Amino acid sequence: MIEDELALFDKSINEFWNKFKSTLSDTSCQMMGLRDTYKDSIKALTEKLSVKLKEEERMVEMFLEYQNQICRRNKLIQEKKDNLLRLVAEIKDKNEKLEVLTANIQDLKEEYARKKETISAANKANEEKLKRLQTSADLYKDRLGLEIRKIYGDKLQFIFTNIDPKHPENPFMFSLHLNEAREYEGQLSAEFFLDHCGQCLVPGLNVESSN
Repeated sequence: MIEDELALFDKSINEFWNKFKSTLSDTSCQMMGLRDTYKDSIKALTEKLSVKLKEEERMVEMFLEYQNQICRRNKLIQEKKDNLLRLVAEIKDKNEKLEVLTANIQDLKEEYARKKETISAANKANEEKLKRLQTSADLYKDRLGLEIRKIYGDKLQFIFTNIDPKHPENPFMFSLHLNEAREYEGQLSAEFFLDHCGQCLVPGLNVESSN
């Protein structure tokens, strides 16, 4: 009876041991499976994170490149703006100079017109004076045999004949020239002129010249 019970207990122990080893073997297999699954999950996650990190790095590079492009474009726009402002300032300065030049040209035109009018009036007066002088010279030439010569020292020599009724061929002469003060100075060579005209001829010419 005891032997039977011991045999039964020993059998029970063996069954329990076999079942326990079987359980341990299954658990070990499950642990190995879980470890492999964990490794695969970690590897997949690492690869996914690596891809994500590369994408983010590429996004950062693209953002920095875009930012640099914006900076270069802003710099180019600022340079064009500065050039445009400088060009506008130059145009404004040239317009101001053109206005001043136009005003100066207008003043010169007006001054030229005044001078032209003055010169025209002076020329007209000189022409009239020359006509009177020519008329007088012709009269003196016809009546008194006047002859005018240019002699040394930039002097003008006036020669008259037909002065002395008894000797109409006898010449009576005097000469005139301008001194440094632009006044007439004369030299007479006949008593007739010296007595009658010497005191009034040269002063009269100077008065006429000043007028």
